[in-house]
Amino acid sequence: MKSIRFLFLQHKYNWRRLISQALVVVVCSLFMHLQPAFAGLKDDNYDGNIFVVYAGNGSLVPPRQTLAQSLAEHKPVFLAFYLDDSKDSKEYAISISRVQEFYGKVAEIIPVNVDAIPAKPAYEPTELGYYYAGVVPQVVVFNQSGQVVLNQQGQVPFEAIDDRFREMFNLLPRTDTAQLKRRAFNEFSSELSK
Repeated sequence: MKSIRFLFLQHKYNWRRLISQALVVVVCSLFMHLQPAFAGLKDDNYDGNIFVVYAGNGSLVPPRQTLAQSLAEHKPVFLAFYLDDSKDSKEYAISISRVQEFYGKVAEIIPVNVDAIPAKPAYEPTELGYYYAGVVPQVVVFNQSGQVVLNQQGQVPFEAIDDRFREMFNLLPRTDTAQLKRRAFNEFSSELSK
């Protein structure tokens, strides 16, 4: 009777050992096939959400309201069309975040990933596709009446956007301000680690 029990325990031990060795082989092979991940500001590779990775601001997406809701409430709106895998959009993410920093409490900031715009033959003026010109980044600013006061493609300077909002809110003109400059990527990382 003892010999059968001994054989059973020995057999059970061998299976556990075999399974643990197989698991180690699988885990090791997974790590050997993984490539290191590098976020690149100067390439068109997908690195994740550009606002989290390059602007340190994940609060921009998803937007709080739709364009239709904001226009119905007579809120000023800042639309920013972008792609997560576009070098130009990555570089512009900090400017979009800067607009939110100054005007996020009084205007609706709506970043729009153009891949999420449904393809349709025609769009209504309350739909995002109505304003998209096929280029990223693109900025569209609406006043409280729902009129477009700025519609530009490319990396629109913060100052141009700021001027439109200053006009809308009847603020004093900006004087003697230095043009915004992009911080180095390492500065993003150091701010996030604090």
